[in-house]
Amino acid sequence: MEELIAEVDENDNIIAIRNRKEPKEKSFLHRVVLIMAKTENNKFVFSRRAKNEFPFLDVWCCAIGGKVRYNETKEEEALREIEEEAGNIKESKDEKFWLNSGAYLLNKDNNIMSTIQGELEKDSKWRISYYDYNPEDTDNGFHPQNIFRLITKSKWKNFQQQVYFKIIRDNLSNSKKREESNGLLLFMHYEDQDNSYYAGIRVDGAAVIKKKEEGKYYLMSYKKIFKGEYNREKNPGLLPKNEWIGLRTQILNNEDNTITIKLYIENKEKKWDLILEALDDGFTYGRSVIDGGIRTDFMDVEFKDYKTRKL
Repeated sequence: MEELIAEVDENDNIIAIRNRKEPKEKSFLHRVVLIMAKTENNKFVFSRRAKNEFPFLDVWCCAIGGKVRYNETKEEEALREIEEEAGNIKESKDEKFWLNSGAYLLNKDNNIMSTIQGELEKDSKWRISYYDYNPEDTDNGFHPQNIFRLITKSKWKNFQQQVYFKIIRDNLSNSKKREESNGLLLFMHYEDQDNSYYAGIRVDGAAVIKKKEEGKYYLMSYKKIFKGEYNREKNPGLLPKNEWIGLRTQILNNEDNTITIKLYIENKEKKWDLILEALDDGFTYGRSVIDGGIRTDFMDVEFKDYKTRKL
């Protein structure tokens, strides 16, 4: 089903009804809404348009906004854009999780969940939404699962989480963000997209523990565990396909205000091997409350047996 917008004159009078995709092909005046979002720390949130996103290529703009449908008011469109693009953890209807990015978390048989598998339909509302929001990383909205982010709603100070991943296929996007640092990862303290810890395994065959503070990444621990040499074009994924991979993380707040993070991988004997361990000083990056969660990049993935427990 086509989504329609109104072409208007300089006085906002409707002069024609057009397909919402037309402004990307030919410019004309139309109604839009832009929301100036702010964080809890009173910082404005902006996003950078893709270098191939017409018009206004590669410029910073409001993180939330969109074209007003011809049969909606600007207020109705603004509320819808906020719900679709900036839904927060409090608004999530699920009791356990908040799907921060990726469009869908699919429930399958035998306690198995998954990202979207394959492409969305061209007329899908989520395909259109991600086309507007981040066309470069989602292949014009067809693969929102390229930036899958699932956050738990429970909070702990010291906790363990584990899950089993199965990579079905890689999505060889043209995005510049498809790189060796992508992978299967578990969040620890996801505050927002610019502040978190995470640990897991990457498509270049490495296990890592990293932290992100105000958008800057810090490598805390690294170890190569899968054989092969990563190459974006010729060898873009060194992680096994179509087999279950068990990952476990632990995070502990120590009495001296340091934080210990551990990463485990299940071996062939169904035992957990400690692969990496890192210590953070706790003064700059320590947190009193910890959220868990899952991140996957540029691949179709299934999950099963996600578990958390306090330590």
